[in-house]
Amino acid sequence: MTKTINLSDRFHLQGEYPCPVCRHGKITRMSLMEAFACDFCQHIFTGNFDKQLLKMADSQLPLTWYWSGKNWKGIQREGTDIGWGYIIIGLAFVALPTGIISLGTYLVPPLPDSPLSWLPLFWAILTFIAHLSCLILLVIEYYQLPIMLYMRALRRRLFQ
Repeated sequence: MTKTINLSDRFHLQGEYPCPVCRHGKITRMSLMEAFACDFCQHIFTGNFDKQLLKMADSQLPLTWYWSGKNWKGIQREGTDIGWGYIIIGLAFVALPTGIISLGTYLVPPLPDSPLSWLPLFWAILTFIAHLSCLILLVIEYYQLPIMLYMRALRRRLFQ
């Protein structure tokens, strides 16, 4: 038994599709080109119509999606799995500096009546926040998560 394919469900050059990156804009064909652009996030894409694939052309990472007929499905890239080694290194990057500062504060506590007795605790919390922020920013940069685009879309939606 063969499955009939509805041509309106296929990915083709003249269609308009939801953007797989920002999920708010529409991607359409760029004039005089065989490329697509999103009207919201301004990303540029190239299409493989035989395989029903869309690839982001303006990214260092090979982000690719498959058109299912209704929406885009992400294709897992090789080398993007976060293994236990990366998780342990990330946790150590956050925990070790914070632990060293906290241990120093515990072993050599400030005098309770001194005007800067709050500084060691503040410094330990600041160390934790700074290292965790670095780790989160690295993950966002690696996976190309459009956080600012989500915020802009949310602001547009709330104030319209």
